[in-house]
Amino acid sequence: MSTENKDRITCHVLDTSAGIPAKGLRITLSGPVAPPFPPPPSSSSSSAVAVNAPPLTATGNPPPPPVTHTFESTTDSDGRVKVWLPYSSATSSGDIPVYTLEDVLGQASSSPSPDGSHEGAEGGPSTPQTWTLRFDTAGYFGGVEKTFFPEVSVTFTVMPRQRYHVPLLLSPYSYTTYRGS
Repeated sequence: MSTENKDRITCHVLDTSAGIPAKGLRITLSGPVAPPFPPPPSSSSSSAVAVNAPPLTATGNPPPPPVTHTFESTTDSDGRVKVWLPYSSATSSGDIPVYTLEDVLGQASSSPSPDGSHEGAEGGPSTPQTWTLRFDTAGYFGGVEKTFFPEVSVTFTVMPRQRYHVPLLLSPYSYTTYRGS
């Protein structure tokens, strides 16, 4: 299967209660986002408590948080999302975003590593990033009273230069997800 017309992050939703693809399900993709939990403290043999602080920049300040970009799409007749469009909210200034998912993933790759190298220059983040998919299950099932999960959020790590396919098996009262191929 050709990957030329697909973004590096795709998804596929199946409605397991009806045994059909979930056609017309609205999904947003946001990232890079701050990881949901800080890394655990490193163990040390001393009695001092280890504190994880963010790395400092050359000026001695912590780096700014990453700019989060949001994309949106709706599943096709096969329940798939292959391409994401930049999200433009009704309350935005009216400017249409002009970036793609590849642009955002590529921005991370063009930033030099602390050693000055451009590790991800082949088109991917040079360091792991955290991204979140949000599935509008209430809209798909016909309202919040028709589903136990009005939204399904899947947060995952994007590693350098890899593709991600995230299947979601969905019913009004359960869901399962995994990393697909």
